[in-house]
Amino acid sequence: MKDFTASRTRSVPDEIWFLEHPPVYTQGVACKPEHLLYNAGIPVIRTDRGGQITYHGPGQIIAYLLLDMRRLKLGVRELVRKMEGAVVDLLRDYHIDGEGRTDAPGVYVDGAKIAALGLKIRNGCCYHGLALNVDMDLIPFTAINPCGYPGLRITQTRDLGITDGLETLSIKLSEKIQARLVSTSEPVSEPPLSKSLAETHIEPFRAVYLSR
Repeated sequence: MKDFTASRTRSVPDEIWFLEHPPVYTQGVACKPEHLLYNAGIPVIRTDRGGQITYHGPGQIIAYLLLDMRRLKLGVRELVRKMEGAVVDLLRDYHIDGEGRTDAPGVYVDGAKIAALGLKIRNGCCYHGLALNVDMDLIPFTAINPCGYPGLRITQTRDLGITDGLETLSIKLSEKIQARLVSTSEPVSEPPLSKSLAETHIEPFRAVYLSR
């Protein structure tokens, strides 16, 4: 994703990559070491995204958004809200109420975090993205202060009664993200206004589904 962003020109279509990671803790550029509570035998990688520490592993959807924010006419805050809104829209399809928080980016259900966000902006383009917990081992989260918040509860779609798996949810999440990106500004809690890619004069996004 770094190479893609560094080499892209204004004519390159945006892409959204969907994948799983093997077990790994990732730290943002400003991550404080005390948020890793103990060594769980899982690799720890320093990244160039924003935010603190989080865990990635099998059973979690990673969506890397490789977007030309200038072409989309998006600021960072607006993009974060649209990413949160896409997850909220997905959960709403399963009659689950999710919400974003301005003080702690991500998506929460009854106070438990189900999706984490982190971005890097370079030359008007972004990379990194969001992680949605689907059907994973949540124990590794107990070795960290998730996203820098001690005691933050973590949940996942399986524990909320959603039986659809990674493949189905990845496709649905892709649709929700793209709908939010081409919509006019809207609150996270409300579905986006209906607008086609043609109406927005934005090239279609390329969704890429990668194996772990």
